[in-house]
Amino acid sequence: QLQASGGGLVQAGGSLRLSCTASGLTFSNNAVGWFRQAPGKEREFVATISWNGGSTNYADSVKGRFTVSRDIAKNTVYLRMDGLKPEDTAVYYCAEARSAYSGAARSGYLYWGQGTLVTVSS
Repeated sequence: QLQASGGGLVQAGGSLRLSCTASGLTFSNNAVGWFRQAPGKEREFVATISWNGGSTNYADSVKGRFTVSRDIAKNTVYLRMDGLKPEDTAVYYCAEARSAYSGAARSGYLYWGQGTLVTVSS
């Protein structure tokens, strides 16, 4: 079971760090992705990190502002978000990818955690 945490209310320009932890399983062998869903919108890809942390990929909308990382020993994946904008407001979800997948398609992810709400005020 995956659990995302660390969301909250922050002013525009501020920072947050989200965490994704796995309980009852380990995702050390698979990529982990972050997605977000704003009210009334489709869930969209944000970032992904490969099983060993050696490769990352970001949506254009967050590139240069967000950083994804993982601590294999702690079975935790992080999403550092800097320079937050009101349009980043959404529920953020983490998900474990299928074996050998590390792309941006939601269909490539098997296990989804409960989301954490990020609200950015202007």
